Amino acid sequence: MTEKYAVVVIGGGAAGLSAALVLGRARHRTLVVDAGEPRNAPAAHMQGYLTRDGMPPTEFLALGRAEIARYGVELVRDRVVEVTRAENLGGVQEKNFTEVQGRAVTEAQGEDPTGAPGEGFTVVLAGGWTVRARRLVVATGLKDELPAVAGVAERFGRDVLHCPFCHGWEVRDQPFGVLASSPASVHQALMVSQWSKDVRFFLHTVAEEELSDEDLRRLAAAGVEVVPGEVAGLVVEDDRLTGVRLADGAEHARSVLFLAPRAVPQTGLLEGLGAELHDTPFGAYPVVDATGLTSVPGVWAAGNAIGFAEQVVHAASGGYRAASAIVGDLLMTDLDAAAQV
Repeated sequence: MTEKYAVVVIGGGAAGLSAALVLGRARHRTLVVDAGEPRNAPAAHMQGYLTRDGMPPTEFLALGRAEIARYGVELVRDRVVEVTRAENLGGVQEKNFTEVQGRAVTEAQGEDPTGAPGEGFTVVLAGGWTVRARRLVVATGLKDELPAVAGVAERFGRDVLHCPFCHGWEVRDQPFGVLASSPASVHQALMVSQWSKDVRFFLHTVAEEELSDEDLRRLAAAGVEVVPGEVAGLVVEDDRLTGVRLADGAEHARSVLFLAPRAVPQTGLLEGLGAELHDTPFGAYPVVDATGLTSVPGVWAAGNAIGFAEQVVHAASGGYRAASAIVGDLLMTDLDAAAQV
């Protein structure tokens, strides 16, 4: 028999776990499907999250999983491969088995009545399991596609970085390099100058004439040195970045290299449901309202699934907003249905 849930959360990062926590506390039977591939996996720590500053991302997620379990939220390690609109879900009798202060208890959660005809979704997992849900939270995030420069992938998240707000304090005042991927990389070079006054901007495959006069004036004002020529690789000694090597053989002593990965939004499930997307310089993301509701009724999105710059604290907040909106949406739907009986 196909399992039925009030909500299926696709993605178990900060956004997905935050949504699941709110839904569990609201007594809705909730399933989190997590493929175990968080975007910040290469990072040893996360920063800028009040009371969690410096916490390893793995520890943060482990604590989140433990918290949602206290409210009976189920989590499965799997990948969602297909989502389709379901037929009438039928009554969902929610019984939740949880543990409180070391003793097993059974708590009857709020029962989700029969949904309206056509309400809800069928969710197919790679492991062969199929479940149904009245509402969805898509928190599938994005993938970072790194420049094809020798040594970059191996050191990403260590001394090859992309976010100065995430790592700038830890590497402050060291010699920085910034690897250009487009003329827009000027912005990154200017931003990182807040954390170091020794910054070299490696143009790599960008021609110097592609930079505007305003770009050049700002770079000069910030004390950023512009270095033309393609970057061939990194210089690493004793497992530390010590320099950047150009194709002509010249080496520049650097301890840190910032770059801008190409963002690849994981929007396949949303596209399959017909969600409206909008183009940004960092990829196409779903159009959402203030709560994360997409153009598909019953489907919310949160975290890096809605944008490139959603830090962990933003993602957690987005998951909370989506979940609280879903709680209200389900309640009003059921009250309206009961009033018509």
